[in-house]
Amino acid sequence: MNTMKNKRSSIVLFASVLLALGVLSGCSSSDGEGKNKDSQSDSGNKSNPAGGKSDSAGGGQKDSAAVIPTVSLQKGRLSTTLYVPGELIAFQQVDLYAKVNSFVKKLYVDIGSEVREGQLLATMEAPEIQSQLASALARVKSQEAIYIASKANYDRVVETSKTPGTISQNDIDQADARQKSDNAQLEAFKSAYNEVAETLKYLEVRAPFNGVISVRNVNPGAYVGPSGKGSDLPMFTLQEQKHMRLVVSVPEAYTGFLAQQGAVKFTVKSLPDRKFTAKVNRLAGALDNRLRAERTEMDVYSNDKTLLPGMVAEVDLPLPSQDSTFLVPATAVVNGTEQVFVVRVTPEHKAEWVKVRLGRSEGGRMEVYSDSLKSGDLLVKTASEETRNGSKLNPGQPAAGAQ
Repeated sequence: MNTMKNKRSSIVLFASVLLALGVLSGCSSSDGEGKNKDSQSDSGNKSNPAGGKSDSAGGGQKDSAAVIPTVSLQKGRLSTTLYVPGELIAFQQVDLYAKVNSFVKKLYVDIGSEVREGQLLATMEAPEIQSQLASALARVKSQEAIYIASKANYDRVVETSKTPGTISQNDIDQADARQKSDNAQLEAFKSAYNEVAETLKYLEVRAPFNGVISVRNVNPGAYVGPSGKGSDLPMFTLQEQKHMRLVVSVPEAYTGFLAQQGAVKFTVKSLPDRKFTAKVNRLAGALDNRLRAERTEMDVYSNDKTLLPGMVAEVDLPLPSQDSTFLVPATAVVNGTEQVFVVRVTPEHKAEWVKVRLGRSEGGRMEVYSDSLKSGDLLVKTASEETRNGSKLNPGQPAAGAQ
């Protein structure tokens, strides 16, 4: 019995201990939560002593709109330079061929020879032409004899007819017609002889102008002529090298700025450290159908052979403005997906897209054309499609001109 009582007392004691521990734990948790709440409350009061709402919760005042730089639209003249390749060619150049079938007899010049106008370059031989000339001369002599006889007969008939009744008028007319016919035939034979004699001159090749022989394709004994194998290449090529043409093809967009006597500068690859000058002497006045460009020529002189025909030149062609146009900073132009435009600031400080056509550009400035623009308009200096048409703007003080 005593043992049972002891067990019951132990169980009651153990349960009492557990109950006491649970009560103590609950009290500690309640005190911690209270302290945390007091802490949060105190921090809230410190962050907002006035007890009002914070800026993050209630939303403070909005920042004012950013000031947009603007520019005042003005007119000006824009002078640009067009860098284009050009070619130096001989002022005069000709390929010399043989006029008649013949063989080269002697050459008097070679490649690089400087020749004068009329100078003999080569002689050919064609024996058959000499025979043709002799035959033509014989026909002339024979016809001369016939004409002399018919002319003498006519003169005698006329003299005899002075005695009345001796010669009829018909005989006089017949004699006159015969001597005229023989005279005409004589002139025809003389013309044939002169033709053959002129052909003999083609056996000599002479220089048509002052220049330099740049090509020679024949040697003594070679067959030459207007047809056949001897005509596939010229005998000589003659160039005027001291006087040359600098040829440039100017694109259609820039032809309106070209002017006669305008000075240009150019360089060549063989002398990159030297700059040469020339003047615009000739304009084609029409566009090439293939390149859609205007041929422009400048005269170039080179007595010391520093410049040679065939050289490629880099040409700086000045293109001065003929009239004043609207100039804007390149940043003010927007190349949009649908149009090219600038953003104008209206008197109500709203954005207005104005469609423009572009001209030339130089040094960060561009030419623009539009019927809607006028001097003094206020444009957004750095425009983009993000500035929507009709949106509200806060423009700054405009800068003068396209800067």
